[in-house]
Amino acid sequence: MDRTPGDSGHHDSAPEQGFTVDELVYAYGAFRQLVSALEPLIQEINNETYENNDDEMDLDTIPNFLAEQRDAAPQELQHHFLSMEDFWERRLWHELTHVLVEYFKHPASGPQRIPVYNTFVASFAEKINQLELVTIGLEAAKQCRDDQERLTFLTTLAEKVNKPASQDAYVYATVAVASVKLQLGDQDGTRKQLDEAEQILDSFDSVETVVHASFYRANADYYQAKLEFTSYYRNALLYLSCIDISSLNLEEQQIRAYDLSVAALVSDTIYNFGELLLHPILSSLVNTPHAWLRDLLFAFNRGDLAAYDVLAGNTAKNALLDEHKQFLYQKISLCALTDAVFRRAPHDRNLTFEAISAETRVTMDEVEHLLMKAFSLGLLKGTIDQVDGVASISWVQPKVLDRSQIEGLRRRLRIWDEGVNELGQRIERVGQDLWAT
Repeated sequence: MDRTPGDSGHHDSAPEQGFTVDELVYAYGAFRQLVSALEPLIQEINNETYENNDDEMDLDTIPNFLAEQRDAAPQELQHHFLSMEDFWERRLWHELTHVLVEYFKHPASGPQRIPVYNTFVASFAEKINQLELVTIGLEAAKQCRDDQERLTFLTTLAEKVNKPASQDAYVYATVAVASVKLQLGDQDGTRKQLDEAEQILDSFDSVETVVHASFYRANADYYQAKLEFTSYYRNALLYLSCIDISSLNLEEQQIRAYDLSVAALVSDTIYNFGELLLHPILSSLVNTPHAWLRDLLFAFNRGDLAAYDVLAGNTAKNALLDEHKQFLYQKISLCALTDAVFRRAPHDRNLTFEAISAETRVTMDEVEHLLMKAFSLGLLKGTIDQVDGVASISWVQPKVLDRSQIEGLRRRLRIWDEGVNELGQRIERVGQDLWAT
């Protein structure tokens, strides 16, 4: 039977039920969790869309840019742009990086480095080896108009590679920033950057030699600017130990050898020049106007006062050496003292003050002070008898020997050998009866 609209007859469907507050809170929490779980996926999709858009843009702009640069490049560099485009289109990042490093290191690439880096390299910078990226960036930075522009460029580069997986590249770039700050006269900023780099380097089990070399070179330059000669000397030698000396041209070798020699002479703690004397870089001074400096180092090493007298006049050619003239004479006197002790047999190292005065050309009043100085510097060990005026030396610091010193050592060994033979013969003669029984 039909019912009127106002009829309140029975309905088969169940009545609607509302949600409680607790149920609504639970549902909202579940919804938030779902959104959080989907967020990375949404971001990834957005990134892929962005990259695809970039790729589409690159497909239009990069080939045109490379063609323009190829046409503007010197003929000997044009084939590099063909390789760049080929490897870029095929996404062969390792091969592309190799071509880029080769191109950027070519002297003729200078005028094109910055536009190629900013337009081409920057478009895929995150996809190539980050240490090689810094290498390319350092070559591009050489073309900046001034140090301030170079500092901005390198600071941006350092920030770009400052990631957990590329800390070696970050150190490499940070050291470059420190070098530019030193050029700008910001020594405090330089030290801060180098300390940060050193802290990271100390945390590595191993790192590319080029990174260590760049750090030691920048550190040496910093200490040279601060006139801290010992620290400069040590860091400069560490730098040389990290590189192939043939990578430096002859002028660079001569400058480094000259600076190292001066630092070794004026340092108040370096009395053993062996590492420098044995390094091939010192040979770059031979047959040059600075050859006297090499000869002076060898004179100090053997404590040769006569040679010092001949060469001392040349110290006026260098402001630092001229300023340290009095110190240099004290230093050669200490070298003469250690050499005098070294030339004596171990059982004959009781030297009178008169003998020391004659060997070192210091007055009798200065002998005791000279001995105390040698003891405090660790050049000698022993005791001083002030009453009898005798120094008993038990140890002398080892050092590199020249030919004459080696010949002296050979004579001492021969004397020792003869003494041993004589002692054996005496024992044989005295103990004949004993041997017979």
